[in-house]
Amino acid sequence: MTGVYWFVALQFALGAITKYWPGETFFGPPYAVQFVEWGYPSWMRFVVGSLEGLAAVLLVIPSRRTRFLGATTLAFVLTGAVTTHIISPDGLSESWAAPTHLVIAGALALANWPADWRDLLRAPAGRAPSPTR
Repeated sequence: MTGVYWFVALQFALGAITKYWPGETFFGPPYAVQFVEWGYPSWMRFVVGSLEGLAAVLLVIPSRRTRFLGATTLAFVLTGAVTTHIISPDGLSESWAAPTHLVIAGALALANWPADWRDLLRAPAGRAPSPTR
C-alpha cells in the first residue's frame, strides 16, 4: 500500500512542478495559458500547484492523519478540476485524468478516515513530557 501512496504522490508532485513551469509541458501548452482558457487568472496555477505539492508530501508521511489530509486536499482540488473539464470544451482525451484521480483520492481518503474528527485536531500521541525540576 505504501507504493500506491508514493505513486500517487509522485504523480501530483510532477503535476505541481508543471504548474510552475513557465513554458510548454509534456502535458501540452503552458498552464498559464490553459488556466486563462478555462476562465481562471493565470496565477491560479500557483495555488493549485502548491496544493498539489503539499498533498503529495502529506501522502508520503506514514501517518493516517497526514494521508487523510493529503487525500482530502487532492479531492478538493480535483473536484474543481473535474468541474472545470465539464464546463470547458475540452475533449474526452484531455478530461479523463481528473475524474480518475478524484476516484483514487476519494478511495485514499476513505482508507484513512479518522475514527473521530477530533483526532485531526489533536497533537500526535508521543512520549509523555518529562517532569520539570
